[in-house]
Amino acid sequence: MNRTVNGYNINYEWVGEGEETVVILQGWGTTYGLYHPIANALAGTCRVLLFNLPGFGESEEPREVFSVSDYADFFCAMMKEFGIEEATLMGHSFGGRIIIKLAARKDLPFRIRRIVLIDSAGIPSKKTLAQKYRIRKYKILKKLVNLRLAQKICPELIEEWKSRQGSADYRNSSPMMRKVMVSAISEDLTEYLSKISAETLLIWGEKDSATPLSDGKLMEERIPDSGLAVIPGAGHFCFAERPDIFYGILRSYFGTGTRNDLA
Repeated sequence: MNRTVNGYNINYEWVGEGEETVVILQGWGTTYGLYHPIANALAGTCRVLLFNLPGFGESEEPREVFSVSDYADFFCAMMKEFGIEEATLMGHSFGGRIIIKLAARKDLPFRIRRIVLIDSAGIPSKKTLAQKYRIRKYKILKKLVNLRLAQKICPELIEEWKSRQGSADYRNSSPMMRKVMVSAISEDLTEYLSKISAETLLIWGEKDSATPLSDGKLMEERIPDSGLAVIPGAGHFCFAERPDIFYGILRSYFGTGTRNDLA
């Protein structure tokens, strides 16, 4: 289904029925279909809203560079559009960034019942000497390839070089979403963690290399009412890599009425 929110065409889907409303915010570069099994697992006791943020899936791309705060503003407008006054927010990776920003606010137009953060982003990574060297080298080469003479002499080679820089998520994004990604990952959300008053469950893959377990431990330390569940051997997509353990955690947290359609 599609709906217009703040001038953007957004695709979404409702799953399940129940007193508690759960809204799932996606990770970078994913579509809401990836989280369908989670929605199905909660469908016995909750009604779950799946949707694609602007620039993800079939939802319309931002017309300007969105920051994390802009996505948080958009989410507030969406909740108002859907008439949701209270909800549990569940976010994976980039979705966690948005939730952290939202949960630290005092003027939300809706009430956060509780929060589930899955391998959440928001803590800046500590760079090794090798990474610092690569970044410095990249910045120098970037200045060189942006010279007018270089652009005039070998534009095809320059564009090919640019396409190979950055992570896979960055390379697979559109020009606009690349700018959005750079804006998002450069923001350190550590200072917002202590401002989160809602009960928070942190679920983390032990072997996550994108948002390492140390991030989850820091969040547990800084968020006042929080607990951390670690899934052994799992990476950044712990819900897909170890569904047996992940859905066991959900059953425990949301109640015995939840089900796992994958089991």
